[in-house]
Amino acid sequence: MIAVLEYVLKFVNSFFLIYLMIYATYLLLSVAVGAWDLYYANRMQGIKNEIKHDFYFPVSILVPAYNEEVTIVDSVESLLKLDYRLYEIIIVDDGSTDGTVKALTDHFKMIKIQRPIRKKLICEEEKEIYTAVGLSVPVTLICKHNGGKGDALNMGINAASYPYFLCIDADSMLQPNSLERIVKPVMEKDNVIAVGGLVRASQSLQIEHGKQMGYRVPWNIVTSMQLMEYDRSFLAARIFLDRFNGNMIISGAFGLFKKDIVIAAGGYDRDTLGEDMELVVRMHVFCRNNKIPYQVCYEPNAVCWSQVPESLNDLRKQRRRWHLGLFQSLIKHRRIFMNPNYGWLGIGSYLYYLLYELLSPVFQLIGWITMAASAALGILNWDFMIRFYLMYTMYNAVLTLTIFFQRIYTLHLRRKLIDIVKAIFICILENVFFRLFLDVVRVTAFFGYGKGKKQWGEITRVKQSM
Repeated sequence: MIAVLEYVLKFVNSFFLIYLMIYATYLLLSVAVGAWDLYYANRMQGIKNEIKHDFYFPVSILVPAYNEEVTIVDSVESLLKLDYRLYEIIIVDDGSTDGTVKALTDHFKMIKIQRPIRKKLICEEEKEIYTAVGLSVPVTLICKHNGGKGDALNMGINAASYPYFLCIDADSMLQPNSLERIVKPVMEKDNVIAVGGLVRASQSLQIEHGKQMGYRVPWNIVTSMQLMEYDRSFLAARIFLDRFNGNMIISGAFGLFKKDIVIAAGGYDRDTLGEDMELVVRMHVFCRNNKIPYQVCYEPNAVCWSQVPESLNDLRKQRRRWHLGLFQSLIKHRRIFMNPNYGWLGIGSYLYYLLYELLSPVFQLIGWITMAASAALGILNWDFMIRFYLMYTMYNAVLTLTIFFQRIYTLHLRRKLIDIVKAIFICILENVFFRLFLDVVRVTAFFGYGKGKKQWGEITRVKQSM
């Protein structure tokens, strides 16, 4: 019996090591591709080798909001300062119970209007509609009954006047050139149906009079670890998958979509926690099933600054929601798994999100448990495991720092020596603590599954220093 147990433990340990090595290799490829693409784009921009035009696609900016009175006004103010000629802003209040509506109507001097909305997508009924007077950009506020974020976005799509719409969270701010940047792939290619932008932690941004003045690594450790995580995800993996039209996620905080394709595909799923990922996967499936040439693109130079959780409790709630949303999307569209009819999406992307996103916390916790059991039985090679773990930690830290410094270079951000020291420390701490914490959160995400499927998953907001 002991011999069988030892064999099983050795097999699991070997699988765990191979699993980590494959992930490390994928990270290396992603970071290499991402760093090169960013360098090349920055070089082309430096010699002014980019498209200049006087024509703009009109865009509707949708801002779904639920209890966002702390950040909503600053967010809309940033949208009014965009360097873009033709766009509208539609704010959809999903039955907030705080002062979100009052903050908007008071600040922008909004008046109540009567406006019919044609319901091409199912959503809860509107209660009141307001419009701002005297602004250079049309701003509309739709107050509706609570139905969840997907429901609020469907209402915004129904009310949108233009053929493309941009989704942005109510706690986020765009750089002045972000809209022009995210529209760029649509200008360059005929078959683009969706474009994802880069999301960064707004707590790292220094703003003066609405302009980006500097960049810093926050002292809050929880925030800083997410800063590194976001850089690695948005500036490595997504750039790499973009080369194969294989991105399955466009962040709900910042994404551009072609309205007629979204409506034809059925709009946002009102019962899914990860409505952003589910919609993107469904658009892939819809276009391939109907043999519509398409591309889902990623534009890393279109930047959105979004608040990230500042406490472990808020982070736990957010990541639980994300993981359940990932599970729902993969299960709902499981037919594409290893299906050659869906190209790289089914053969590569789905497999990656299944093994290294959904099941990753399970595999890693099993790996830790089996190593502990192996140590208890005296069959663990301590010298090898310690060396391997230290090498893996340093390897991940170096890759993360590569992306971190690459982004600082391409954005020409000011940085101080203390920020570099903090970044190095956080990269090491992330592997020791942060990932283990997230693994536990994601493994336990299914406790109480099925409750509050339409809840927004509120986290504590703080007012940005503008």
